[in-house]
Amino acid sequence: MSRLLLFNKPYGVICQFSRDGLHTTLADYISVPDFYPAGRLDTDSEGLLLLTDDGKLQHHITDPKHKQPKTYWVQVEGIPDQVALEMLRRGIELKDGLTLPAKASLITEPENLWPRTPPVRERKAIPTSWLELTIHEGKNRQVRRMTAAIGHPTLRLIRSTIGEWSLDGLQVGQWREVKL
Repeated sequence: MSRLLLFNKPYGVICQFSRDGLHTTLADYISVPDFYPAGRLDTDSEGLLLLTDDGKLQHHITDPKHKQPKTYWVQVEGIPDQVALEMLRRGIELKDGLTLPAKASLITEPENLWPRTPPVRERKAIPTSWLELTIHEGKNRQVRRMTAAIGHPTLRLIRSTIGEWSLDGLQVGQWREVKL
């Protein structure tokens, strides 16, 4: 029987169990044996990470042909206008190709957002805003590269959902097992 863990990964945690001597790892939070991440989340990104003990489920979650939607809350520098949002919705040309169209909208700061350690740098002369961005692929650092391409660099990146699974009810650093 497959098992699945939902983990709210803190900033600065590397998505592996083996220690590298530099970063906090999954082993510092999850002590259940034989679980492996189903996908990646950069060390400087936060939020939902799925872990499973089933290789077939891991492949299904991460295989691009299954196009699991992934939704992110993205704090960006400046306030994107409708032209910038439409660019995200049509797809962005990156060095490794055109991204698939994304769902993109301005949102208010997500409720119950935990403080980040270290805090996001703030500049008095440049406002920040929040986007909700849903993508169906997972190119390396894709969301960060997409927001940079529209002139609004990412300051904070939090994955809130993957497919049907979400962060709901999970505090930063907490995990729970879900029924499949």
